[in-house]
Amino acid sequence: MPRWYTDSVSEPPTVPDFRADLSKLQGMKRREEVDLVPTVEEYTALLHCPRFEIYRVYSRAACVPTFWKKLMTITGMSEQWIMARIEEKGECKCITWDALKDLILTHPDETKKVDVFALGLYGLMVFPRALGYVDEAITNLFHRLSKRVTSVPTILAETFRSLGACKRAGVGRFIECAQLLLAWFYSHFRLIDSVVCQVFFEDYSPLKDIVASTKRVDAPEKNWIALLQNLQSKDVEWKAPWMIPGEILYRCGSFDWVPLLGIWGTIDYAPLLVLRQYGLRQFVPATHGLAQSEFVYKGADYKRKVSAASSAWNKTCRLREVAISPATTPKYVEWRGRRINDNIPKPNVEGARPIEEYLRVMPSELEIMKQEFERKNLELEKRIAKLEEEKMYLRLDVDVQKIEVEKERKEKRKIEEDRDDLKEHYKKAQVSLRRARVGGSSDQLQKEV
Repeated sequence: MPRWYTDSVSEPPTVPDFRADLSKLQGMKRREEVDLVPTVEEYTALLHCPRFEIYRVYSRAACVPTFWKKLMTITGMSEQWIMARIEEKGECKCITWDALKDLILTHPDETKKVDVFALGLYGLMVFPRALGYVDEAITNLFHRLSKRVTSVPTILAETFRSLGACKRAGVGRFIECAQLLLAWFYSHFRLIDSVVCQVFFEDYSPLKDIVASTKRVDAPEKNWIALLQNLQSKDVEWKAPWMIPGEILYRCGSFDWVPLLGIWGTIDYAPLLVLRQYGLRQFVPATHGLAQSEFVYKGADYKRKVSAASSAWNKTCRLREVAISPATTPKYVEWRGRRINDNIPKPNVEGARPIEEYLRVMPSELEIMKQEFERKNLELEKRIAKLEEEKMYLRLDVDVQKIEVEKERKEKRKIEEDRDDLKEHYKKAQVSLRRARVGGSSDQLQKEV
């Protein structure tokens, strides 16, 4: 089983009561340009999951072992023991937490103890459905986790489905992993004390830091409602402090968004709606039909839809995240101002621009300074290269001049040697001439005498 099941288990922080009058939250201001949503990348970081598992998603298999067989594999108990503890809650089969708790305390196999404890966490905290019971659908996912399937898209799917159900009804209770959603809330609101994150440490866990820094927070229900009703763009920490820039999943297959396969149903989400959380420029994304994409695992046609959503994950589209100040396009501000609930207009195909053009980054002041530095650095490199070239030519000139000088020296030396020879010959000739003259004078004098 993956190690990170129990890595972040500790005392949960205070969770706001989402059973509160949700109709009050429906009056939240829409004029503020605040769109926030938990993303696959954020929940992956929160749960400290290995990044290479992000795209190994869970999908509901057509044929799965029966409930009691899966429980036998997970717990290592006999069929009789399992069958005696399976109960029915409505249309679903469940096993009580009391039975699992007894196993955790008495099971002789330490590995099975950890597996049963992890199953209890998934059933009671991550995917709670009936108080004190672990639903059969959870074992379908849990059975696949040993094959390195990630649970992040599944957790997000059921989170969005539960929030969507509360929104449509106007009242209700959020029944999914409220602790994880609250940790995400704490990371994005500047009105709440920030968390110091040591993200570059290998064993760093954001959840542990968030729990340690927010235990003292005990916000009443009315405070949460007031906070959400008066939420403005300046109150939002767009990028979670524990997020490290990486790849962003923004679409799968032929979809313009990302299908999330849950354990009870499937829902799609559009990361392109919250590009500011990644430090990118927010534009008007293609979302026509997104609101109608949700379905539950019932009926005659759901298996075909599950197959299509699962196959879409075989071809994912990603882009590189950057770290700059968030920004929006003018058209986005106009579009968001007139958007009403799920009535999102279909984008006009005429004059459509490629998504890569929209995703071009709006540079921050730091980025501009960096670009200016790189430009000057490039100019200096070109100047240095030119000087190096001139230096090379000068060296060649020096070598040529040296050769010429040496040649001149040799010629000078030869001339000097020739001159010295001529001087020597001249001196010898002068001596011979004098001797000849002296000898002739002596003979003439003797004759005269």
